Amino acid sequence: MRPIITKSLQDIFSRDVISFMAIITLGSLLVWGVLLWLFWGGLSSFVTEYLQWMPWEWLQTSGAALIMLLLGYTLMIITISALTSLFSEPLLIRLAHKHYPDAQVVGSAGIARSLLLTLKTSGLFLAFFLISIPLLFIPVFGQIWMLWLWSILIKEPTTYEVGSLFVSDKALLEHENKKARMISMIASVFNYLPVLNIFAPIFAQILFLHHILGSRV
Repeated sequence: MRPIITKSLQDIFSRDVISFMAIITLGSLLVWGVLLWLFWGGLSSFVTEYLQWMPWEWLQTSGAALIMLLLGYTLMIITISALTSLFSEPLLIRLAHKHYPDAQVVGSAGIARSLLLTLKTSGLFLAFFLISIPLLFIPVFGQIWMLWLWSILIKEPTTYEVGSLFVSDKALLEHENKKARMISMIASVFNYLPVLNIFAPIFAQILFLHHILGSRV
């Protein structure tokens, strides 16, 4: 795993990846800047109502700003993950040919399937996130739980998008998919690092790329 992480870290700080993520991040900021400006009042009312179900009185009385910040951050992460999933294919192919010149592109991820997987994982992530907000305030456990939640967001799209490009054997892809949860959780550590958090989705894809190609090419 160490060589895979080392190569992936080198890749995400390359000019190609930084340029790609700059565009994705600006797009996400624009989307949520407009949406929050239009729907801030409704979202604020929803958070205030939701907090009445929380078990801690301090959170009910003074936690609205904290929850709004956490929710806004989470929505940004979801949007960055979705846009990364939809537009990363050319970048992944360039990185594959850079490290593995003999690697063959055997297919392509369908936009409709990618979009459906992104919507599915985003829905699951949001549902678990909203239900389990109290757990996030438990020291250590809360942080591990959040890593697992973030891994939901990127595991299936990562496996599908990278696997569709380089793996034609469905049985092999299913086998490799079993290791994708740990890869997704490793990549999700970036979500705890300011600025570097935008790289979590593409880091997961690059990790998985090196995982499946490093052992085959």
